[in-house]
Amino acid sequence: MKTFKSHIKDTFTSELPADPIAGSDRRQVEKACFSYVNPKLTKNPKLLHVSTEMLTNLGISEAESQSKEFLNVFTGNQVLPNTKPFAMCYGGHQFGNWAGQLGDGRAINLTEVNYKNQHWALQLKGAGETPYSRTADGLAVLRSSIREYLCSEAMFHLGIPTTRALSLSVTGDQVLRDVMYNGNSEYEEGAIVCRVAPSFLRFGSFEILAAREDTTTLKTLTDYTITHFYPELGAPSKETYLAFFKVVSERTLKMIIDWQRVGFVHGVMNTDNLSILGLTIDYGPYGWLEGFDFGWTPNTTDRQHKRYRYGNQPNIGLWNLYQLANALYPLIEDVESLQAILDEYKSDFETQSLQMMRSKIGLFQAEESDLKLIQDLEDVLHMMETDMTIAFRNLSKFEKDKPSNGLGIIQEAFYNPDALTDEIKTVWNNWFVKYADRLQKETLTDEERASKMNEVNPKYVLRNYMAQLAIDDAEKGDYALIDELFQLLKNPYSEQEASQKWFAKRPEWARNKVGCSMLSCSS
Repeated sequence: MKTFKSHIKDTFTSELPADPIAGSDRRQVEKACFSYVNPKLTKNPKLLHVSTEMLTNLGISEAESQSKEFLNVFTGNQVLPNTKPFAMCYGGHQFGNWAGQLGDGRAINLTEVNYKNQHWALQLKGAGETPYSRTADGLAVLRSSIREYLCSEAMFHLGIPTTRALSLSVTGDQVLRDVMYNGNSEYEEGAIVCRVAPSFLRFGSFEILAAREDTTTLKTLTDYTITHFYPELGAPSKETYLAFFKVVSERTLKMIIDWQRVGFVHGVMNTDNLSILGLTIDYGPYGWLEGFDFGWTPNTTDRQHKRYRYGNQPNIGLWNLYQLANALYPLIEDVESLQAILDEYKSDFETQSLQMMRSKIGLFQAEESDLKLIQDLEDVLHMMETDMTIAFRNLSKFEKDKPSNGLGIIQEAFYNPDALTDEIKTVWNNWFVKYADRLQKETLTDEERASKMNEVNPKYVLRNYMAQLAIDDAEKGDYALIDELFQLLKNPYSEQEASQKWFAKRPEWARNKVGCSMLSCSS
């Protein structure tokens, strides 16, 4: 990979303080942002899939991606010349409680690449033990790796800020996992995903330094982050740090609004899983809404308290920003200005959420009555199990002069049509009358409105049952479905008539199946 190697530029490790101890021995790492550690050698690696888009972004040819060197580098068996792999130190609040030092327990950064004015950090997830692994083995399994590989690329094509994925490989090693944390451990096939992002810095990267009162390293890390990822803010100063927090707040809100738009639930929004760049990061127990339900979470660990449920994600984003504000306070020392930014997040959420929902139902000229119309729609969607993706996609077929046809358009989204009582029919029909009346105030034709609605309401998302089907096949040595879904999800807003089978409600067999409706942080 001669071309690729020429673009290596390890700014992170050259500009930030390193742990003076190298190696994977578990320890508390202080006054440092990372620790040097090499990936674990893998027994019999095999490349399953590679993203050609990310190859292009990194300056790697398709021919190079098929080489032995590519396989070895991206499965941990070869370290690139003039690089020193490392794991990052960070802390975090997990389920609302401070957890202390966490760090990259199973992720190892290989290097950084600058190519065509783009900066990329390359990270292997599942590459072995690090100082931050605590009692874990630092490895990943095929099922979780497939889910991360497919979802990160799917999110990108949905237009949602996200980390990316370069490659998916199996290692040839067996990994012991208790998928539901119920004492039933089994050996599974080991795998590695190469994740790619401008940076993998998280809220927790700053929190750990503030918690340890290491203001010197905190300032160094914050200055580095601003210089490389927010240069438009200017030279570091208290005013710049405040502006930095404001931009991070705005990016975080934008990301979450996009999650809400497509029905994505992250599942584990701990502060160590929030990117300082406003990217979706760490795809674990995620899921897309099947039935529209503000109270749904895919994470069984969170099933009782539902902290990270769909409807609470905007609030958790704000809670996490409060923790980041506390971490940055030693550099800013201005409570009122920090609070003003947090208050702005609240007001911006109300405004942006309303605008997002307007776009989903084809309203482009704001009316005061729109909020009530949207709230009424959400209420009726909750009255019976109604598939979110299908309901909003089909709503684009509504004709404003034919409100009586509305129920026929939407009923494909009902999971149990027999539950459609006369009372619910009446509520739906009344809503469609109000909707048709509201659309009369729009200047767009039905066809023009449908086109715009279909740009924000995806037809295809990575439903958990789809990922599970790919996992089931892959565990039998058949990887074709991984590529089929990968290609499908490159164009989530397009009709793709040949792929119509994937525009379907979750099958009944998947309702209570592990991997489809039940996922743990091990997923």
